[in-house]
Amino acid sequence: MRKAILIMTLFFLGMASVFAQKPIRGSVKDVKGKGIESVNVNLKDNEGNIISFTRTNKDGLFSLQVKNDQLTGYKIEASSIGYKKESISIIDVSKNQDLILSASETHLETVTVKNRPLLTSKGDTLNYRTSDFADKQDRTIGDVLKKMPGIEVEENGKVSYNGKAISNLYIDGDNLLDDKYNIGTKSIPQGAVEKVQVIQNDQPIKMMRKNNMSDDVALNLVIKDDAKLKVMGDATVGAGTPNRFYENLTAMLFNKKLKFINNIKGNNIGNDPGIDLTSHNLADYSKRIDNSKPSGLLSTGAAGVPSLPQNRYLFNKAGVLNLNNLYKFNQDLQLRANLSYLLDERRQQYNKFSQTYLADETISFTEFQNNVVNPQKLRAQFNLNKNAENEYFNNSFNLDYTPFKTNSAFSINNVAANQILRQETFDISNEFNYRKKLKSENVILLYSYLNRTTQPETLNISPGLNADILNNGNSYLGLNQYIKLPTWYTNNYLSFAFVKNGFAQTYKTGFNLQQQNLNSELYRIQNDQSSELVSQQTVNDLNWFKGRVYADATYEYTNDKLKAGLSLPLSYNHINYSDPVNELDNRLNKLFVNPSLNIKYQTGIENYVSANYFYKNELGGIDDVYRGTVLKNYRSLFANNAPISELKTHSFRGEFNFRKAMQMFFFNASASYSNTELNTISSFNLSNNIQQRVVLPLENHIKSLSVSANASKYLFAFKSTINLGVNLSQSQYSQLQNGELLPFNTKTISYKATIDAKLNNFMNWSYGATYAVTDNRAEIADAIKTSFRQLRQQSTISITTFQNVYVNLSAEYLFTQQANQPNLKYLFADANVKYKILKLKTDLEFGITNLANIKQFDAVYLSANALTTGTYLIPGRVAMLKATFNF
Repeated sequence: MRKAILIMTLFFLGMASVFAQKPIRGSVKDVKGKGIESVNVNLKDNEGNIISFTRTNKDGLFSLQVKNDQLTGYKIEASSIGYKKESISIIDVSKNQDLILSASETHLETVTVKNRPLLTSKGDTLNYRTSDFADKQDRTIGDVLKKMPGIEVEENGKVSYNGKAISNLYIDGDNLLDDKYNIGTKSIPQGAVEKVQVIQNDQPIKMMRKNNMSDDVALNLVIKDDAKLKVMGDATVGAGTPNRFYENLTAMLFNKKLKFINNIKGNNIGNDPGIDLTSHNLADYSKRIDNSKPSGLLSTGAAGVPSLPQNRYLFNKAGVLNLNNLYKFNQDLQLRANLSYLLDERRQQYNKFSQTYLADETISFTEFQNNVVNPQKLRAQFNLNKNAENEYFNNSFNLDYTPFKTNSAFSINNVAANQILRQETFDISNEFNYRKKLKSENVILLYSYLNRTTQPETLNISPGLNADILNNGNSYLGLNQYIKLPTWYTNNYLSFAFVKNGFAQTYKTGFNLQQQNLNSELYRIQNDQSSELVSQQTVNDLNWFKGRVYADATYEYTNDKLKAGLSLPLSYNHINYSDPVNELDNRLNKLFVNPSLNIKYQTGIENYVSANYFYKNELGGIDDVYRGTVLKNYRSLFANNAPISELKTHSFRGEFNFRKAMQMFFFNASASYSNTELNTISSFNLSNNIQQRVVLPLENHIKSLSVSANASKYLFAFKSTINLGVNLSQSQYSQLQNGELLPFNTKTISYKATIDAKLNNFMNWSYGATYAVTDNRAEIADAIKTSFRQLRQQSTISITTFQNVYVNLSAEYLFTQQANQPNLKYLFADANVKYKILKLKTDLEFGITNLANIKQFDAVYLSANALTTGTYLIPGRVAMLKATFNF
C-alpha cells in the first residue's frame, strides 16, 4: 500500500510538471501614475470565465500564474472600491499589462449584520451557504450536509431532502459520480464549496425543461473560484493497535474542462472502503431497464450482521481503487469514465439460536459459524453524453466482474462441518439513448439496452449432512451443488412526443427479450471418494425464453401550479420454458394493461400535495419454475411445483410537502397502501435440522400500509438544527409451514429525533435517538404474539481546547427488550484528539474506539413467527494514530 501511495504521489508531481506555469506581470496605477495597492486583478477567457486572479502589492504591481495556454484575446480586469473598473485585452503575453484606474464615488447602502444563516430561493433552486453551517472541525462537505436543515445523510451515505432521496449529486452542474456519490461527500473539502444547491424538479435533459414533468430532487455543489484552479486532495497514513493500519490518497480537480476525483485507500479498522461504490438509486435503474434475474441462488446461510454501525462489528482487510474522470469537449458534449476495484477479506464469528412457533410444535436449532469472506468487485463504466437544446445523446457501457468466495466452519445442533461457496458474476451491458427535437417542438426518442450475464456458483459441504434425506441414512463425505445461469437480454423502443402549450402526448412502442439457461446438479461424495448424483430430482436443465411486445400512451400537462400525468401501457407477454430432465414443457401468453395516474398540485410557492395510483401485472422469473431440487445452503432445499407466479398490484400514495425556506422549516408527510394478489405460495417443511421449500399454486394476498411524517427546523437563537420523525408500517400476509396456513399481521412504529447544536464558539454538541416497536401476530385463535423494542442513542461533543487542537468525545447506547428474554444493554464510547499544523497543512490525529473494550454483542431478530437470538464476536478497543497532509 505504501508503494501505491508513492506511485500516486510521483504521478501527481509529474502532472504538476506537465502543467508548468508562467507569470503574466503588470501594474495598476491611478491617473497621477501612483501604484494602487490591493486591487482585485482577474484573468478572464473569451467566455468571461475567471482563469486566474490576484491582488496588487503596495507598489501596484501584480503577477498572475497561468498555464502555457494560448492567451491572446483574453482580458485582464482590475477593480477596487473608489475606482472605476477597467479591463484590457492581452496582445503580447511577454509584455507588461498596465492598467490605469480613474476615481469614482461609491455610495454604500446601510448594512445590518445579524450573523445568522440565510437560505436563498430562486425558482426550483434552494441555496445553502456552506460557511453558515460549517465549523472548524468539519473536514468534508458531507460533515456540513448533516447540519443543514431539510437535508438528511444516512449512515450508508444516502442523501435525502425533505424526505425524498436525491437522484444526482452534481459538481458545478456536472454529473461526475453518477449515483455513487459517497466518494464526493466524503472527500470534497467543505472549504472548497461556496454553496449547496437543492434543485427540485430536476431535469438534466435540456430539451425536456420547457415542459418539465420531473419530480426528482438533486444537489449541486458550487465550487469556489479559487478551488477550481488547482489540484486538491489529501494523503493519510495511520497505524494502531492491535496490528491496525489505515492509508488514503485522494486527488481532485474541478475546472471548466476537466473534473476528477481519484482515490486509493486501504485499512483493517472496520472501515469498509466499498461503501464508496454504493449505488443509491439502483432500484430506479433496475426498474428502467426491466431486466429481472436472480442475483444468486446459493448462500452459506449466514445470519446477517448485528444491528450496529459497521465500524463496530467489521473485521476486515480491504482496499479500493476508485477513479472518476470527466472531460468536457464543449458545454454540450462530455466523456466520463468511472473505474473501480475492491479487494476485501472479512471475518465473522457468531452463535445463533432460532425458534419458529407453530400451532402444535416449536422448531428450534442452534448454529455456529466462523466465516472468511473474500468479495471482489471490478467495475468499468464509460459514458458519452451530448446534451444540447435540440439534441440529446447518451451512451453508457458497463462492465462488472464480481468474484465472491466464502470459507466457513460451522455446526448446526452440534453437528460440525465445513463449506466453501464460490460465486463469479460477469455482467456486460450497453445502454443507448437518443432524442431529437424537431422544428415543430415535437421530440423523437430511440432507446436500446443490451446485456449479457454469466453467474456460475458452487457450494461444497463436508462431511455430508442430513443423511436420512440425502443418502438413504448412510454417512458420507460431502455434497457439491453446481449452478450455471447465463442470460441474454435486450430492451428496445421508439417513442414520439407531441408538445404544445404545457401539454405533451407521448406514444411509445418496443419489445424486450430474455433468454436464460439454468443448469444445476447436486452430487454427493461417498466414503470411498466416489461421486454420484443425489437423485434425478436434483438436476435442472431448464431453458427459458421471455418476450414482451409493448405500447404506451402517456398524456402529461403542466403549468405553474399543476402537473398531471396519465399512462396507459399495453403489453403482450409470451413465456416458454422446458426441461427434458424434469419432463417440463410449458408456455404462457398474457395481455396486460397497467395504467398509472399521478398528480402534483402547488398549494403555495413552497408547498405542494401529490398523489399517484398504479395497477401493475407482473410475471415471475426462472427461479419460480425450476423443478429439480437445489441445495440453497446447508440447511435449505428449494424446489417448485407451481406455474409461473403472477402478481397483480394496486398501489396508492399521497404526500404533502411543506417548507418555509427563509425560516428554515421543512415538513413532509406521506401515506401509501398496496394490495398484491399472488397465485403461488412458498410451502415450507421445517425440522430442527433442515427446511425444505416447494412453491405451490395457491391464491393469497400481501397488503402493506405505510405512514410517515418528518420535520426539520433551524433554531436561530440556539444555532441548532433539529429533526423529528415518525413512521408506521403494517403488513398482512400468509405463510404455509408444515401444512399449516398462517395469516400474519406485522406492525412497526418508529420514532427518531436529532439535534446538532453550537453551544458556544468552542463547543458543538449532537444527539440522536431512534425508538422502534415491532409486533407480530398470527391471525388465528390462541396464536403466539411476539414483540420487540429497541432504543438507540448517539451523542458527540466536539471541543476546541486551544488553538488548532480539537477534541471529540462520543457515545452510543443500545437497549433491546424482547418478551421472555433478558434485556440487552450496550454502551460504546470513543475519543479523538486532532492537532492542525497550519504551516505544514498537516493534521495529526489520535483516536480510541470502543473504550470499554466490548468484544461480544448479542442481538435479537424478529420475523413473523420466528425469533432468533445471535451472539457476535466484534472488535475490541482499537487505538489509531493518523497523519493527514492536505494539498
